[in-house]
Amino acid sequence: MVDDARRDDELPDEAVGLRKIIHVDMDAFFASVEQRDDPDLRGKPVAVGGSGGRGVVAAASYEARKFGVKSAMPSVTAKRLCPDLIFVKHRFDAYKEASRQIRAIFEHHTPHVEPLSLDEAYLDVTEDRLGIGSATRIAELIRQEIRAKTQLTASAGISYNKFLAKIASDQNKPNGMFVVRPGEGADFVAGLPIRRFHGVGPKAEEKMKRLGIETGGDLATKDIAFLRANFGSFADYLYRAARGIDLRPVRAHRVRKSVGGERTFSEDISSGSVLRETLENTIGYVWDSIERTKARGRTVTLKVKFNDFKNMTRSKSVTHWIETKEEWAGLARELLEEALPLPMSIRLMGLTLSNLDHGEDDSPKEDSAQLSLL
Repeated sequence: MVDDARRDDELPDEAVGLRKIIHVDMDAFFASVEQRDDPDLRGKPVAVGGSGGRGVVAAASYEARKFGVKSAMPSVTAKRLCPDLIFVKHRFDAYKEASRQIRAIFEHHTPHVEPLSLDEAYLDVTEDRLGIGSATRIAELIRQEIRAKTQLTASAGISYNKFLAKIASDQNKPNGMFVVRPGEGADFVAGLPIRRFHGVGPKAEEKMKRLGIETGGDLATKDIAFLRANFGSFADYLYRAARGIDLRPVRAHRVRKSVGGERTFSEDISSGSVLRETLENTIGYVWDSIERTKARGRTVTLKVKFNDFKNMTRSKSVTHWIETKEEWAGLARELLEEALPLPMSIRLMGLTLSNLDHGEDDSPKEDSAQLSLL
């Protein structure tokens, strides 16, 4: 589905220097791969994850989402919401292979691809390889190619910066597209519920509503001093986002200072068993990235963000390169166990490998890269 009012032809070239950015987000990726590969699961509510008492939902099909089942939800809660929910164990090899096919499709159109995870990426098509010129048309072709080659569906957002493109990709999900043209960003954001802003979870939404902020338009009326007083380091992002501003470039092939992943939860969590299960999922995700990038590091860092937006990090370093998943996982588990019990619920958990081996020298590099596991 494409929003007809916003699709005609394209992001115009009147404003020199504006980029053409596409955010592609696969639809219920892990669950969709499972339904593709097992016809008996099609049309049924499916959750990828463990079904036991300590299990956590890693991904849910759209049929399951209709019952309120969400990622990072305890499996017992998911089963209570949807008694017919079918749990399947994750198959990372299958997800990685589908992701590899999708990445090849992206790179057929542009070398400027910034993966966020196995199932989503930013593309800068300001100058595309095939000379198509229209970001909207390129997004259509990419979605068609993904469907033809993987039998999976993708949604896309098209705009002149990353923030707007990412929000737009969620506008017509699943299997849809949405375009935000130059000059439309602030108005588009103004009409959005504040929960649609990336990083604003249930607790932040509750706090904002107490402060009279329910939409992007409400947020735009608050000055930076007010936002900093109430939201700390999160304020600068909120201030820019409320105005549709994002100057970050799409960064491909950047030299890494760390390899990592993080997950923002749909509901704050505090239970030790759920935190441990979530950590195990994150260990698997991030190790896949470590293997894919052939990274070697000496430092493992655990990051959590509490529901009051304050961060806590804990790190462990060793004197040798961490080269096995077993050692990586063991250090990560130690960090979590040392931090428990946590003083309050958390809304985000992240895990990184840093102090990397850069081959010819160990001098500090400029950029870092991290997979966002949403």
